[in-house]
Amino acid sequence: MGQNDDILVRLGRSRFRSRFHLGPRERAYADAKGRETIARHADELIAARLAPAQPRNDGRQTPMRGHPVFVAQHATACCCRSCLAKWHGIPAGRALSAAEQARITALLMRWIDREMGYRPLGRGPAGLAG
Repeated sequence: MGQNDDILVRLGRSRFRSRFHLGPRERAYADAKGRETIARHADELIAARLAPAQPRNDGRQTPMRGHPVFVAQHATACCCRSCLAKWHGIPAGRALSAAEQARITALLMRWIDREMGYRPLGRGPAGLAG
């Protein structure tokens, strides 16, 4: 099990985090746009809304629905700097590094892959390491 799978297991034990799932609207959007576009959106949203040292409207910058990345951000505790600090040990008050942004995007996409039933290359059934 990889680092992203470990954190997803831990987040799955949270009553709040585990209640998030992609709805029909977000699934349809992901199907229509494709995984590559959704990953690009994740990169862009993280860079604009989460990566700055003092994000605009921090704590309220991520809608609860409307885009697969928004739902994934709440499910993975990557929605604001407070949640990043609590769940991922990334302190608030400083800009995210490129490596941290990439790690967050990878986690978001892992969650979305699980929700959508995607199987990343080189993986076993249901996208789990095999």
